[in-house]
Amino acid sequence: RIATAIKADIAEIEAAELVEEPIVVDIFETPKELPGVVAPLGFFDPLDFAAQADGPTMRRYREAELTHGRVGMLAVLGFLAGEFVEGSTFLFNSQVHGPAINHLSQVPTVFWILLTVGIGASESQRLNIGWVDPKDVPVAQAGLLRSDYTPGDIGFDPLGLKPENPEDLKNLQTKELQNGRLAMLAAAGCLAQELVSGKGILENLGISVHL
Repeated sequence: RIATAIKADIAEIEAAELVEEPIVVDIFETPKELPGVVAPLGFFDPLDFAAQADGPTMRRYREAELTHGRVGMLAVLGFLAGEFVEGSTFLFNSQVHGPAINHLSQVPTVFWILLTVGIGASESQRLNIGWVDPKDVPVAQAGLLRSDYTPGDIGFDPLGLKPENPEDLKNLQTKELQNGRLAMLAAAGCLAQELVSGKGILENLGISVHL
């Protein structure tokens, strides 16, 4: 009986060892499940970038899209705000006028100092949070992001808007991506319109308002 019990225990142990651990799939290996896939276009990838990319590469693509989208949103706001406050602040004094595309060549040196310091500090923080130290990255994987880093999530949420529920979080991420995509198109449109007409966006819209 003892021998039978021992054999049974051994069999149970061997069976337990044969049970495979569940495979954890990186969502960036299945890009069609990522936030930002919405109707009517669905997974819009006409140049087939995703099919040629592995998980780490898709992670970099998403980081780039989010970053450019955020810059696009700030750019559109900058077009409108810059033309609205021109001539009324120490950065946008009477020497700064005309279409927003010409403002950067007119602003005082202090603006460039503040801009350079601000961008440098924010980018340094983003690199420390999201990127693997270059000395630990193979040459073939330059720019490798941390596997536990969610692209775009640098911990900046002063209003506490980030949901805890995964589904709500995915919806919020999709909204940010959609707004960023629209903003990139809008910023390009603002640039083209001002280059063609030589007028500011507000003036093009027939709005004559200044601070």
